Amino acid sequence: MGDTVLVVGGGGREHALAWSLAQSPQVDEVLLAPGNAGTAVEPGCRNLDVKASDIEGVVAAAREHEVRLVVVGPEDPLVDGLVDACEVAGIPAFGPSAAAAQLEGSKSHCKAFLLEHGIPTGAAETFTDAEAARAHLATLDAVPVIKASGLAAGKGVIVAESKQEAADAIHDILVDGRFGAAGAEVLLEERLFGTEVSVLAFCDGTDFSVMPAAQDHKRLLDGDEGPNTGGMGAFHPSPIADDALLADVGRDVIAPTLAALAAEGRPYKGVLYAGMMLTASGPKVIEFNCRFGDPETQVVLPLLTSDLLDAFEACVTGTLAANQPTWADAAAATVVMASAGYPVSSAAPAAISGLADAATLGTTVFHAGTTAAGDDILATGGRVLAVTAVRPTLSEAAEAAHAGVDAITFEGAQRRTDIARATAEVRA
Repeated sequence: MGDTVLVVGGGGREHALAWSLAQSPQVDEVLLAPGNAGTAVEPGCRNLDVKASDIEGVVAAAREHEVRLVVVGPEDPLVDGLVDACEVAGIPAFGPSAAAAQLEGSKSHCKAFLLEHGIPTGAAETFTDAEAARAHLATLDAVPVIKASGLAAGKGVIVAESKQEAADAIHDILVDGRFGAAGAEVLLEERLFGTEVSVLAFCDGTDFSVMPAAQDHKRLLDGDEGPNTGGMGAFHPSPIADDALLADVGRDVIAPTLAALAAEGRPYKGVLYAGMMLTASGPKVIEFNCRFGDPETQVVLPLLTSDLLDAFEACVTGTLAANQPTWADAAAATVVMASAGYPVSSAAPAAISGLADAATLGTTVFHAGTTAAGDDILATGGRVLAVTAVRPTLSEAAEAAHAGVDAITFEGAQRRTDIARATAEVRA
């Protein structure tokens, strides 16, 4: 008999984490709090009626089921101290402490940290007063990116194309409260130009192990047009994120970040996700996330050839140097299907068909915004599904993933047709 592991969260990232953990010979059952319609039918997995935000409930469930490890997926429970609460209860948990997770919990804190420690990033100023922010805007030569400092579910970044748009964004956030408490502070940040690459690394407080790089696409529409989203697809390998680039990011970004956090008494254990912009003057950090990315997780984990549980426990116990994860020499592509109105508005639940057909085509479908209604699976809003294909080459993976998406239908479904196709080219 194997052990029980508890994955906290209910999105596509958590489905991918549970799917990977369920393949471990050490794991008998993966519990999810709360999971989704996909994890409810994933072999070796079971959903619990516990919200990811319910820290006391998660700790109680971990005790009740005598879990070997708690794996925290989303950022909010990390920032709110779920890992700390598990440690107090004597339950091993994968993820950073609340103090370390402030790198994602507060963009103003993260920016100050990066600048203080000489980690390459864009310039920025932080404001709580709209008038002062607009006055600073008037002094800038270029139009900045406007960011809500707090957690805004990936929607707190406004890429303005004019100073008027930037001024309107400042008013929306600081005066009209568009993002609630997450927008109590705003950053006016230098806009970086180049190609965006996600670099994720397992970290054990001292050592780190970089995962295969995934190139993410935030814009809703083909050709990187339309509003920013949480991510409409991703792929590996990236034509620009070669071994040399990953080594540079490890040396210039991840290593000094871990060293500084350890020196500050908040050692970082978990996944550190560096959102990088490859600018003309070198790679620069756009932001840090303190957990697996979505949809990067759905691309990267299917390439893992070693045991994910071993990697997690090596991070928790500080033994990553002796337990390096291994990866397949293959390509992967993930295409997201989103609901009607995303990312601006919600849509009525819509029945999904074709899931079995996509599986028959050799793709893996990770659920996010889904729920079960009798024998039906419903799309319930936001990003609904992530369809992943692993193949020997990127072109084969791309065509397979898009074929999987073509097999699935629900009313109002949105998807991009260029993920890992045209977007595989380097964009200036």
